[in-house]
Amino acid sequence: MITSRRNFLKTTAFGSASLIIGFDGLRLLKGANAETNLFEPSNWIRVDADGAVSLTIGKCEMGQGVRTSLAMILAEELEADWTKIRLVQAKPSPGSDLGTGGSDSIASSWRPLRQAGAAAREMLITAAAARWKVDRASCSAARGEIVHPPSNRRLEYGSLVGDATKLQVPENPPLKNAIDFKIIGQRTARIDGPDIVCGRAQYGIDVKIPGMLYASLERPPFAGAKVKRMHEDKARVVHGVRSIVKLPRGIAIIADNTWAAIKGRTTLAVEWDDSPKDAFDSDAHWKRLEAASHETGFITREEKAPPGTGEVTKTIEATYQYPFYAHAPVETMNCVADVRGNRCTIWAPTQAPERLQNQVAKLLGIVPTNVEVNITLIGGGFGRRLGVDYAIEAADISRAAKGPVQLLWSRVDDMKHGHFQAASVHYLSAGFDVRGMPVSWKHTKAGSFHNISPLDPKEMRDTAWYQDWSWGCYDVPYNFPAIQTAYVPVDLPVKHGPWRSVFAPSSVFARECFIDEVAQVRAADPLEFRLELLKGADVIKAGSATVDRRRLRRVLETVRDKSAWDRPVSENRGRGVACNAYFGRTYIAYVVEVTIDHDNNVRVERVVAAVDCGRVVNPVGVEQQMESGIIWGLSSALKGEITFRGGTAQQGTFADFAVARMGDTPAIEVHIVGSDAPLPFGMGEPPVPPIVPAIANAVFAATGMRIRRLPIRPEHLEGRAG
Repeated sequence: MITSRRNFLKTTAFGSASLIIGFDGLRLLKGANAETNLFEPSNWIRVDADGAVSLTIGKCEMGQGVRTSLAMILAEELEADWTKIRLVQAKPSPGSDLGTGGSDSIASSWRPLRQAGAAAREMLITAAAARWKVDRASCSAARGEIVHPPSNRRLEYGSLVGDATKLQVPENPPLKNAIDFKIIGQRTARIDGPDIVCGRAQYGIDVKIPGMLYASLERPPFAGAKVKRMHEDKARVVHGVRSIVKLPRGIAIIADNTWAAIKGRTTLAVEWDDSPKDAFDSDAHWKRLEAASHETGFITREEKAPPGTGEVTKTIEATYQYPFYAHAPVETMNCVADVRGNRCTIWAPTQAPERLQNQVAKLLGIVPTNVEVNITLIGGGFGRRLGVDYAIEAADISRAAKGPVQLLWSRVDDMKHGHFQAASVHYLSAGFDVRGMPVSWKHTKAGSFHNISPLDPKEMRDTAWYQDWSWGCYDVPYNFPAIQTAYVPVDLPVKHGPWRSVFAPSSVFARECFIDEVAQVRAADPLEFRLELLKGADVIKAGSATVDRRRLRRVLETVRDKSAWDRPVSENRGRGVACNAYFGRTYIAYVVEVTIDHDNNVRVERVVAAVDCGRVVNPVGVEQQMESGIIWGLSSALKGEITFRGGTAQQGTFADFAVARMGDTPAIEVHIVGSDAPLPFGMGEPPVPPIVPAIANAVFAATGMRIRRLPIRPEHLEGRAG
């Protein structure tokens, strides 16, 4: 069961005593009785008199299954009955950090959740021992009960909460040994799955409140665009249209229902003035990126060849282009806002609740605590909902309408007016000595700083700062005697920001494809060549990342063995490999098999994946994230891209920005590699970067043609052998 924290408090405030354990992410807080309502930390757990266990979730659920995994961590240490777990969605509060991104939800919650669960468990054991008047060491917890084996007595948690609330919360409760885990590591279905499948779950688009109106917003097609003409009188007489409001962000049509708002906007038929001659054009931007990629830039990693290294007698080089992409989530941007006086209530599918709260407060000129943010389920985030533009628009429209309004973006709005994954160009070169051994590696990325939020001018722009803009570039894991990586910033006026895996996909695409080119010069098998380059020091430091080459070798060896890598493939079929160490935490390798038909269409037939993400909380969640990342990669490798003319994105629907469909899905095998890492690491972003280069390398194996620009089109393969 999923409920909001407000409803949870409303329905339990007058109930019997409850044991509440809070944590602020660093330390445990005191316990309390629900009737006294002594504290409301942003994250806490609660055990009720009926034995039900409630967990306040401090992360946003967008399909990654985080709510299930967080509940598993809690239930493990608490020794709770899994069937009695329920979830409560947290809201922003002073000092809270509910933002969800960077594949950090499980890692950042691992220890505090375990501590909170263990503290509650220990307090319940103490309460039971006191009631029975027995040695505390003779009692233990299991499946929502405290048991006393010598006397075969047992008490359910609910019967003990009254006594437990009177106890001091232990500061450092003992945590379970991994060998004793009963829930963590087990295949577990999503706790909210039945609600989602049966339609009971509430996404942002499902929110309905009394008196709510509906809005559609006509936005300028490019920055600074002015209205030439529109048919306001015709739009006002459309049945259901209430009003038309001109706002700084566009022209809002407010109506009784969504269809009337859309019909009114269509009838309004706004014509905007022509774009200026110097408006942004992606073709011109490609030329700027290409030129910049050959500049020196800011050096992000420099390793000189040790004495005795052979001189470079041969050099190969290549330039890789990575295009603009939209996020294209199934659920378009939407938000319900209710502005009343100096207060505002928001219902939104957001990844950045605190940012949303602060930005809406700034718009309305009120304090952030007067903006209540209700976080709904998210029908696809991918970094798009780290932006809060749609919520600001909804609040502005609600203020003008003097009542609650749901703003719903159309598919075209979502494609054209969101922030994009920025294009980038990568120049790579490798040097070989007289024996043909690779002795130098150079990778320069030309890209753009995100602009959906202003950069801090006071921030130190040192090596680490530039490394943060070039994941997958500076942290090359391979053992070259000399390494130089660099970043060259190129101004980009269109909105761009986080997109699944952020900066890594472009860099890893270029790096892993070029490694194959280096292997070809050596006449080496590309997978075995990678293993050879991962010899030397087992653990290396690359900027802020620590890379364990042993873990990367293990995932490569796994896909080699599971894919039957050495087995020949038939004509028009190819097999490719790629790997990556995401921040030195999650290690992934893929072997991909593709076929090429007579019209040069590429089809991915099979993907064999290996992943080492440290301690696995829920294997089902890991597999689903891997499958999700693979499908995401298929879309960017083979389907749509965004182009700009006259300052405007040219694509607007799935017809011209295609994504992978069910029929495109290959056979996928996910192999979770056992890890000695004690902590769990992220799985939302890491599956994405290596899948595209694995596909591109497989296409080369099938056709003999290198892929250096995405997406892969049939025309790119014209003239191929066979």
